Amino acid sequence: MENNQLQNEQMNTNAVPPQMNHGGHEMFDVHEVLSGAINTMNTYTMLNEHIKDPELRDILERQKAFMQDEYNITLECFKTGQDPAKPTQSYKMKQDNNFTYGLKASQPKKPMQASTEINDETISNGMLSAVKSTVPAKAGAALEVTNPVVRRVLADSVPNCIEMAYEISLYQNKHGYYQVPQLTPQDMMQMQEGYAPTTVQPQKPPLH
Repeated sequence: MENNQLQNEQMNTNAVPPQMNHGGHEMFDVHEVLSGAINTMNTYTMLNEHIKDPELRDILERQKAFMQDEYNITLECFKTGQDPAKPTQSYKMKQDNNFTYGLKASQPKKPMQASTEINDETISNGMLSAVKSTVPAKAGAALEVTNPVVRRVLADSVPNCIEMAYEISLYQNKHGYYQVPQLTPQDMMQMQEGYAPTTVQPQKPPLH
């Protein structure tokens, strides 16, 4: 009885082939990540034909190409349990980092009544929502996976999603689709000065 139990424990820890090196939570969470990635790419495909601004189309096509590559890398290491043939990359946006602050009078927002109302503002909103929706799934999955390669690939993907969302929000802000209110300088200063740095204590050597 004890020998059989020991053998089973050894099989569970040492004899697991790489492609099976995944826990139960990991399987479900990565399934959600891959499904979400497909939905995001499908959304981009559907929106592409309605774009009028070449700049927005360039953002969409660059981001979609990066997503496809990242999807293939994630899928490969999920199936094999090993390092993918192509390493993960960092997404590089073309936008600068200059936001315009303040609110200007604009028409109230309301739902569309017909597909003829689709424009670059609604398209960029759809892109932003799709990209942002993938972040919680990827971050949550990275915290659950047992396979070290899949964990790293998912963790590497989160900053890329953040960068894509930032690029879209900058585009929206530049064209007046996304306005950014600010606090008064006094309120900002008060909040910034509401915290003080801590004193870093040197680590004591362990006692022997």
